[in-house]
Amino acid sequence: MELRDYLRILRKGWVIILALVLVGIAVGSLFSILAVPQYSASSKVFVSVQSAGTVTELTQGSNFTQGQVKSYADIIATPAVLQPVIDQLGLKTNAQSLADHVSATTTVGTVVVEIGVSDPSPELAAEVANAIAASFEATVAKIVPVDSTGVSPVKITVLQQALVPTTPYSPNTRINILIGAMIGLVLGIVVAILRYALDTRVRNEHDVELVSAAPILGGIAYDSRTTERPLVVQDDPRSPRAESFRTLRTNLQFIAATNKPRSYVITSSVPGEGKSTSSANLAIVTAAAGTRVIMIDADLRKPKLAEYMGIEGGAGLTDVLVGRVELADVVQRWGTHSLDVLPAGRIPPNPSELLGSSAMIELIAQLEKDYDLVLFDAPPLLPVTDAAILAKHTGGALVMVGSGRVHRGQLKGSIAALQNVGSSIAGIVLTMLPTKGPDSYGYGRYGYGYGYGYGVDTEQSKKERTEAKRAKKRKPAIA
Repeated sequence: MELRDYLRILRKGWVIILALVLVGIAVGSLFSILAVPQYSASSKVFVSVQSAGTVTELTQGSNFTQGQVKSYADIIATPAVLQPVIDQLGLKTNAQSLADHVSATTTVGTVVVEIGVSDPSPELAAEVANAIAASFEATVAKIVPVDSTGVSPVKITVLQQALVPTTPYSPNTRINILIGAMIGLVLGIVVAILRYALDTRVRNEHDVELVSAAPILGGIAYDSRTTERPLVVQDDPRSPRAESFRTLRTNLQFIAATNKPRSYVITSSVPGEGKSTSSANLAIVTAAAGTRVIMIDADLRKPKLAEYMGIEGGAGLTDVLVGRVELADVVQRWGTHSLDVLPAGRIPPNPSELLGSSAMIELIAQLEKDYDLVLFDAPPLLPVTDAAILAKHTGGALVMVGSGRVHRGQLKGSIAALQNVGSSIAGIVLTMLPTKGPDSYGYGRYGYGYGYGYGVDTEQSKKERTEAKRAKKRKPAIA
């Protein structure tokens, strides 16, 4: 993965990361609250060599003591020192258990031993530390042999009595919270990366590029009110969704300029990716730019175009293909621009055969002569073969890819379905893009990035919005 992939992961998974950091902080705080406070008390003893000799002898004795002081410190945690303390204080424990709460440390180059004792009771910690210092002094006197004068050459002197501590050394709430936050952060990043790696849904242009090298013509912003206002370019011409259709129109014009004939099948991988609403809106904005457009409902299984466009759908494409009516009798003019609509008509028992018939091929050739742009709204590719068969006889397929709705495997299967019958892919359009976040419309190379969600306010856009407001005040014209 590249750096931008990791940045995208952090942007998409920041909620999970933040949640786990907060959980880590909560766990660290809870641990500090529930943990039994531990107090530490310490006493210090001085280890020296008793000698009444010369300075040289004193120096040699001091060097000897420094070399042996670590061995003396190790004696402190042995039963020889701790058992007398247990007996003296009446502790309900044994030497081995007590040794777990006792520490003896020395600093290099010194002969001072610090005896530390930890216990939930501050008074008992101090009492045990002082008792160990006294027991250590007595034990050393016993185990070190005396000299010829009957005096032990090693002397233990208590330098500092242990004082009763006033604050516990454990738990350290600040450290526990910090550790909890760090663990939560690491877990959050790991979960975010795993979620990204295991999620095969197509969410952005990068995911599309992993599947296909077909050009990405644009992205359509998501609108939660699409079912209420499918023709957003007319109902809300200044919305991000409406502006994204204008961008798609511009990009499609570049493709069409070098790719004749100018007829395209608009399809998707699975239902619910917004192909029908995208077809209708694209046809409207293209006609508003002065292009002669015909929009044909080639979804002979679940036609929706007549409902969206508000026209009569009793007769249409199927009636023309079987020779029941003439094309001019069922084509309906929509709006004030050069936009004609041909509904699906009656649902036939054999949609695939009808769309692949010689009558359909002849109709496509006729429409390409009469119009600048011919758009077919076809069924999804994976459930049926209708769109793949129809796209073979046109300039190619425009595949709508719903962000977060289709998986990479499904998109790969759709592209394979087109390629298997020799159909070309004119381009891919991302639909249902979120308006916020790293995969949002306006974040990638197909967004405007002006901060308001609107596109460049050109004279053409202003004219279209004015026409759209007028169109809302009157019903679409039906020829």
